[in-house]
Amino acid sequence: MPTRQFDFPNAAGQRLSGNLELPEGEERGWALFAHCFTCGRKNLAAVRIARALAQQGIGVLRFDFTGLGDSEGSFADSSFSLNVQDLVAAADAMRAAGMPPALLIGHSLGGAAMLAAAGDIDSARAIATIGAPFDVGHVLHLLDPAGLARLATEPATLVQIAQRPMAVGKAFVDDLRAQDQGARIAALHRPLMVLHAPQDGTVEIGNATGIFLAARHPKSFVSLDDADHLLSKRTDAEHVARVIGAWAQRYLPAPEAAEAEPRETADAVAVETGAGKYQLELRSGGRRWIADEPQTAGGLGSGPTPYDLLACALAACTTMTLRHHADSKGWAVTRIRTAVNHRRDTGRSPADVFSRELSIEGELDDAQREALLAMTLRCPVHRTLEQGCAFEPAVLADPAAPGARP
Repeated sequence: MPTRQFDFPNAAGQRLSGNLELPEGEERGWALFAHCFTCGRKNLAAVRIARALAQQGIGVLRFDFTGLGDSEGSFADSSFSLNVQDLVAAADAMRAAGMPPALLIGHSLGGAAMLAAAGDIDSARAIATIGAPFDVGHVLHLLDPAGLARLATEPATLVQIAQRPMAVGKAFVDDLRAQDQGARIAALHRPLMVLHAPQDGTVEIGNATGIFLAARHPKSFVSLDDADHLLSKRTDAEHVARVIGAWAQRYLPAPEAAEAEPRETADAVAVETGAGKYQLELRSGGRRWIADEPQTAGGLGSGPTPYDLLACALAACTTMTLRHHADSKGWAVTRIRTAVNHRRDTGRSPADVFSRELSIEGELDDAQREALLAMTLRCPVHRTLEQGCAFEPAVLADPAAPGARP
């Protein structure tokens, strides 16, 4: 699945670091995701939800708030209000890049920040919160009492947040206590979905009640059953993404209303993503995914290598060829699996060697299995690799031509 680096400036001109999960298949729209308190864009829930939404055709930007992760700035000088400004800056950057966020999603305090920022994001059509506090001052109970007490006489101090020492300023605490979320939520005038786990031990379920009662219709509530606050189980995060994706469908731009993207005329296209040295976005058959090289070769190890993809082509074509033959004979083949390996043997010519191992399930006799084994030699990709190919000279595309966009 393509992941692209997406950095942008905050209101103070500092660089905020983000990752853009590009939508697979037909593009349904774009979403902006706000991570939980001090978590960062690499938090498991943020990554899993964003990628699961991308699989549904919804592109997602997740980024580090000022002073966190790879973003510039100091967390000690940040505040809830500055987080809200970061979200507005992110939405502005997405809009300038032709990806206006129609769906806003926030987790924990990020959900509260998203509710506060929504009024300043004109492209927003729907908002979803996950385990969000109604009273943002609620987050103060995560700070150790001794650290909070020191802020009465000091402008900033170190406190323990989730077993990590973090520098927190008095302005941060005062800003949290000054927020009026109830009035903001009542003035949203946008569809809202509140997702919360009844057994959330960090932000208790009464917060979801507060948000839901303050909001005007249309509004929805989804109970997350036994999920924990951080959605640490993959199944919980992916469930959240499926529910949000289905609910948001009616609020996202209709495909025919979206600006048409130039259609690719090639069978396959590879474009650098800008992440790492070799990571590529591949486009083929109306789908997108990534290719890369392993870390040992200077890549990120984020996707199959070109030779992996070539082996996949042989595995896929072999399996399809055997399926077609078995069905045409009326044989009771229930499942076919083809495993392919590739190696280079410099002592022989040609040096590239492919090997295949077949697993064929079903009620077959030995003669039928031997016939299917022989059919591997008639696989079209096998024949292409065996016989070799002709290549036309490469040409430079016109930058203004469809499909030649940067």
